[in-house]
Amino acid sequence: METFHFQAEIIEWRGPAPFLFTAIPDEHIGAIRYAAMTASYGWGVVPVVATIGGTEFATSLFPRDGSYLLPVKLAVQKAEGIGLGDRVAVAMRVGRLAAR
Repeated sequence: METFHFQAEIIEWRGPAPFLFTAIPDEHIGAIRYAAMTASYGWGVVPVVATIGGTEFATSLFPRDGSYLLPVKLAVQKAEGIGLGDRVAVAMRVGRLAAR
């Protein structure tokens, strides 16, 4: 599947933990929606594998106001030394982690 590359600010949204997210840029929404037609497992969430810095992690995009939010797990925040307001480079693909 296609890998999406973007830069985004770490934001807070009072929803499910971990509370810190990045917003997916508008230019990627159409391609993500298309990929989600076969990858989504319901409720509009989309499984993804993302990389911030040197940390790769599996999570699911949350639909929000016609777009998506990428949760930034606490383990990723700690490993990369990032927090609210920081700008990060993200590489992300729709799907699940490959078995190792």
